[in-house]
Amino acid sequence: MAPQIVELDRIALIPLSLTSPCSCRSHSDFRRWKTFPKLTTAPSFCRFGFKLEVNSNGARGIFSIPRGVLVKHRRRVISAVARAEQPERIDDAEITNEDVKSGTQLSDEGNLYSEQQQKTSQLKKRIIFGLGIGISVGGVVLAGGWVFTVALAAAVFIGAREYFELVRSRGIASGMTPPPRYVSRASSVICSLMPILTLYFGNIDVSVTSAAFFVAMALLLQRGNPRFSQLSSTMFGLFYCGYLPCFWVKLRCGLAVPALNTRLAASWPPLLGGQTMWTVGLVATLISFSSIIAADTFAFAGGKAFGRTPLTTVSPKKTWEGALAGLAGCIATSVLLAKFFCWPSSVLSATAFGVLNFFGSLFGDLIESMIKRDAGVKDSGSLIPGHGGILDRVDSYIFTGALAYSFVKFLPLYGV
Repeated sequence: MAPQIVELDRIALIPLSLTSPCSCRSHSDFRRWKTFPKLTTAPSFCRFGFKLEVNSNGARGIFSIPRGVLVKHRRRVISAVARAEQPERIDDAEITNEDVKSGTQLSDEGNLYSEQQQKTSQLKKRIIFGLGIGISVGGVVLAGGWVFTVALAAAVFIGAREYFELVRSRGIASGMTPPPRYVSRASSVICSLMPILTLYFGNIDVSVTSAAFFVAMALLLQRGNPRFSQLSSTMFGLFYCGYLPCFWVKLRCGLAVPALNTRLAASWPPLLGGQTMWTVGLVATLISFSSIIAADTFAFAGGKAFGRTPLTTVSPKKTWEGALAGLAGCIATSVLLAKFFCWPSSVLSATAFGVLNFFGSLFGDLIESMIKRDAGVKDSGSLIPGHGGILDRVDSYIFTGALAYSFVKFLPLYGV
């Protein structure tokens, strides 16, 4: 009987102890198996004394190579084993469209599930850190004085650093020349000192003017070619990050007239300051802060539920429907808190205060969105998990403080 010859071809041999060549392997697994190069020398034959068994777990049972079979020595793989391993021949043409569609559908479902998990985790972070920030800010506002001022100065310093980093970002710097780093850092320190100077002197017009003069001189006398873009971005940073937040110090600490009609003040413990603690500045600050939070919350919820018409190209996610919902929430919060604190004394004044707070918060939000859009970034920083940077959280408060202070000053006897 002539010797049986089996040519090694294509499919790599896999020991049964490691894996089983069953039909559960996909076509892509076979393609990834390494093929051995052909030898250019003439084939030689040798006799092996081994027995190979391949269990396919199918109808073919066990395929075996008996002892004494001559094997062509070309360092390929046994072609008969390939037929035993595969219930059918591997062919790209046999991969049906249904398989491709099912694989694509599974991939899409996996991506959607991953995105949903990421959004849920992001929302949890926003809620947890938002509550923590709200409680901390509430305590700082109630404390007032140096506690409120120092906390505001720290926030101003971080916000100023974020602003000047945005100015130096590739998106903005490609169209203008940013100020030197030493000027940016000095301006951040000056911005953080402005609230403290406001508390001490009560008025910082001279201080701001002097600081702007020295910064302008430093830019003009720098080496190289000074640019107007450096001057304009630095001056706006002093105004945006330093001067405007100082109005919150004026409102909270400067308006020390007691809110005599406030019912909560009558029962406030003397250990925590007693009735004299509840001033017009404190009540106005609490109402303004609460109105801004309500405006952001109602605008977000209204935009998600009913948003159809874009508000502006600066912030594509904002809609007119969300803005109207935010306005309604802001006015409602102002009126309810005015009834609770008995300040302002009229519903018309409380409504006007709510409208002013809403437009101040919306304008500040859009200004920061414009800066980030030109910078080509989503968030101003990554200090607060789930919220971004300081500017992302306080952008609605930057212009509102000046508007709220001006409104309260124009009320007859501060609205008492």
